Amino acid sequence: MAQPDDSADLAIRIERVTKKRGANVVLKDVSVDVPRGQVVAVLGPSGAGKSTLLRCINHLETIDGGRITVEGELIGYREQRDALHELPDATISRQRQRIGMVFQSFNLFRHLTALDNVMAGPVHVLGMARAEAQALALKLLARVGLAEKAAAYPNQLSGGQQQRVAIARALAMSPTVMLLDEPTSALDPELSQEVIATIRLLAGQGLTLMIATHEMAIAADFADRVLFMVQGEVVEDAPAQAFFTAPRHERARAFVSRHVREPAHGG
Repeated sequence: MAQPDDSADLAIRIERVTKKRGANVVLKDVSVDVPRGQVVAVLGPSGAGKSTLLRCINHLETIDGGRITVEGELIGYREQRDALHELPDATISRQRQRIGMVFQSFNLFRHLTALDNVMAGPVHVLGMARAEAQALALKLLARVGLAEKAAAYPNQLSGGQQQRVAIARALAMSPTVMLLDEPTSALDPELSQEVIATIRLLAGQGLTLMIATHEMAIAADFADRVLFMVQGEVVEDAPAQAFFTAPRHERARAFVSRHVREPAHGG
């Protein structure tokens, strides 16, 4: 068993997590440690459990076994007499403030401008003064390359621009980790490149990222590590370069040969 000092530099610890939906086991005894600042790509076929794993980390999905900690704090539950009891909604909401989440469907408020979407969390959740929140939001929109779109509404933005606003909105809460659930799957290839460039920027700034994706450019170009999932299990956990050059698991080898048509290069 890991000693406390072994986990001091961990952003996320997933310990023997199981998730069921009826008779279907969606996650099977998953254990993963993610050090601070690491970029982890979660790959695998559709239905492998990638999105569910991310949603369990910030307790958008409950778990049926195991435990998840973020920065040393047990997420979604309190432990009492060797049993886990779900926390009140208000406590879970407080925990989620430190865990940024970006969805494939953007989930922007349609009636708010890009600026107001990014300001919403700091103002209404963190209680930040509007002037301070506005300055932060403008800075973050510039960071994702959308300073000139601050006054635009979501329906005036492309899909790639909407996703970059969603990333800025998540960053506005100053999360310790960021979870990105298929952030490019709803976009055409050109717009995907805009979002990938933004995620690459975040990766270069030392933010802890876990990214469930089908986009090989994310995993091959700048992920530190790949988790490859099949039917709810992590069947391979390897440095990204090793995964793409010499995957060990038979399903991983088939996946790489099907999706990577030429050697990956950064940039």
